[in-house]
Amino acid sequence: MSSPEAPSPVDHVRRRLGRDDLTAAARTELEGALAQVVLRDAPRYLRFFNEAPAVSRRFHLLELLPGIGKKTMLAIVEERKRGPFKDFSDLEARAHVKAPERLIVARIEQELSGVDDKYRLFVAP
Repeated sequence: MSSPEAPSPVDHVRRRLGRDDLTAAARTELEGALAQVVLRDAPRYLRFFNEAPAVSRRFHLLELLPGIGKKTMLAIVEERKRGPFKDFSDLEARAHVKAPERLIVARIEQELSGVDDKYRLFVAP
């Protein structure tokens, strides 16, 4: 039995696709695919929780994640003063954030849908 051939490398990209450009079937698979990407490159996304700055005295980049309000943002900021989060489970335990990787996925989906704010955290415009 022969092994399947490795996919050929991407030659070029014509344009970026937004969420609305995807087929209905692709949209249903998007959340799961994004979750795999986030978990595969967890240190990159965890760095956001460890390093995200305040934008102003009243607003913090962490608040752009769906489900993160002032109280949760303050808990994350206070906990990271004690030391950086080692992984998502460490963040979940210390700052009491449920499924932080899902918050990242939700924000990526918002950005792919063309969210109307001036901050792009994970998807280029």
